[in-house]
Amino acid sequence: MGFGNVFFTLIITLSVALITYNILISANASLKQELPGPSRSSIIDPVIKMPVEKSRKYGSNAEKRLFHTAVTASDSVYNTWQCRVMYYWFKKHQNGPNSEMGGFTRILHSGKPDKYMDEIPTFIAQPLPAGTDQGYIVLNRPWAFVQWLQKADIKEDYILMAEPDHIIVKPIPNLSKDGLGAAFPFFYIEPKKYESVLRKYFPEENGPITNIDPIGNSPVIVGKDSLKRIAPTWMNVSLAMKKDPETDKAFGWVLEMYAYAVSSALHGVGNILYKDFMIQPPWDTEVGNKFIIHYTYGCDYDLQGKLTYGKIGEWRFDKRSFDTVAPPRNLPLPPPGVPESVVTLVKMVNEATSNIPNWGS
Repeated sequence: MGFGNVFFTLIITLSVALITYNILISANASLKQELPGPSRSSIIDPVIKMPVEKSRKYGSNAEKRLFHTAVTASDSVYNTWQCRVMYYWFKKHQNGPNSEMGGFTRILHSGKPDKYMDEIPTFIAQPLPAGTDQGYIVLNRPWAFVQWLQKADIKEDYILMAEPDHIIVKPIPNLSKDGLGAAFPFFYIEPKKYESVLRKYFPEENGPITNIDPIGNSPVIVGKDSLKRIAPTWMNVSLAMKKDPETDKAFGWVLEMYAYAVSSALHGVGNILYKDFMIQPPWDTEVGNKFIIHYTYGCDYDLQGKLTYGKIGEWRFDKRSFDTVAPPRNLPLPPPGVPESVVTLVKMVNEATSNIPNWGS
C-alpha cells in the first residue's frame, strides 16, 4: 500500500510537469499531440466507480451507432444538483424511440470521490495544478477529457460532450455522419471577427479562418478516435489562450469554446452545424423538435408573463440562485403567458427533483 501511494504521487507529479511544459511551449511552438500523463500500461486506474452500462449487452442495439454521453463537473453543490437532474433525464430517454444513447459518465475533476458515486456513473479526474486555471475553472474540462479518454474503457465509438445544465428533452440519435461531428452553432463564436487573434493558434497554412466552426465543445457528438486526437490539442490551446493577455481579453468566458473549435479544425474534423440540437430559454420560446434544453440564462418575468431580462422578475428561475444549495422540490410554475420552453424547463426540473432519492441531502 505504501509503495502504491508513492507510485501514485510520482505519476501525478509527472503529469503536472507535463502540463507545465505544455503551458510553456504552447504559445510559441507546435502543439504536442500525445496524451499527457501516465501511460496506458500504468497500474494506477482513476476510475473509481465503473458505470453499470459498461457491462450491459446492447442486444438489438448492436447495429446502432451508439454514443457515450460525458459531462465534466466539479464537486460544487451547484454542479452536483445539475448533474443529478441531467442524469435523471438521460436515463428516462436512453432507451426511447430512435435513441442511440449508450453509456453515461460524469467526469468529476475534483480529484476525489463524492457521495454520489453510486447514483451517477463517475470517473475521477485530477484537477489542473493549483493556480493554472487562473480562476477560470472551465480550463479543467479539456484536461479532464484527456484523462478520461486515456484511462476509461469506453465501449461506444462516438462521444456526446454535454454539460451539467443540459436537460435531455427526447431520445437523441447519433447526429454525426461521414466523419463529421455534429455540433450546435453559437452566435457569439465568431472566428472571422477574431481572425487576427486566432491566427496565433490556427496559422494561415492550415487554411481559411472559416475552417473554424462557430461551435464550442458542447453539445458535440464526435467520433471517439477523433476526440482522442483533438483533446490534447484542445487542452494545450486552452492553456496557451489563457496565458496570452490579448486572447484572454478577446474571448473571456468563452475562451475554452474557441479553443475546442480551433483544435477540431487543426485536426481536420469538420462539424455539421445542427441548430435543432438544443434551445436556450428564455430566448428560444418553443421546444419543438429540439433535443436539449440548456438553461444557461436566467428567466425573469412579471406576473403578466412579460420577460424582464436584466431585472429580477416577480417570477424567476435562474440556476445561479442555487449556487450553494440545491433548488427545493416543487418550484413554482411560471405565470400564464410565459413561453413553453420555460414552462417545460421548470416542469422537468420539478419531476427530476421529486423522483431523485434524498434530494437536497
